[in-house]
Amino acid sequence: MPEVLSKREQQRRFLLGYEYAFNSSSVRSNWKKAFPLWYSAASNGHRRAQFYMGVCYDFGTGVKKDREEAFYWYLKAAMQGHMEAQFNVGLFFKSGIYVNKDDKRAVKWFMLSAKQGDNWARNELGYSYFYGNGIEKDHHKAVYWYKLAARNNDARALYNLALCYKHGHGVVQSHRWAKYYFEKAGRKGHSKALMQLEEYV
Repeated sequence: MPEVLSKREQQRRFLLGYEYAFNSSSVRSNWKKAFPLWYSAASNGHRRAQFYMGVCYDFGTGVKKDREEAFYWYLKAAMQGHMEAQFNVGLFFKSGIYVNKDDKRAVKWFMLSAKQGDNWARNELGYSYFYGNGIEKDHHKAVYWYKLAARNNDARALYNLALCYKHGHGVVQSHRWAKYYFEKAGRKGHSKALMQLEEYV
């Protein structure tokens, strides 16, 4: 049985673990110090600690890499409404890593994350609508979600939006707007956008 911690102690341990992991120069040893602190907080229901437990297992930081354990902790945090964890759970279902591939479940979690403002989730949701992965194909809704992500200069969303304008998917075809969004994506380092711009020279 995990040690029972008060909410205040959970938060104290989470913050101390965060300090070890992110606010110090010796990253590897500090993630090892952060892990047990986050584990104790996460085992008591601290959702941010649960998310970072997922990160630890996902990338093998402070503990041996274990994607199954990563999913377990991401799901716990996601069920408590943690935005980034919801996106990560969606990715697990999209890719079929340690869970059965399920596009409908992926969309469910992307939607929850996107509505909280996660740009990665908004772009994935746009992609899902565009191709009809796990949800009915709808180019107009795809553009809606791409635009939301593009407002925050997400390079992938800017590129996808440019493609929509180039080909007239979900919007009135416009080479002017296509160029505009390819340029914005290119300035963010999107290599495919830079290649597309060669057509507009």
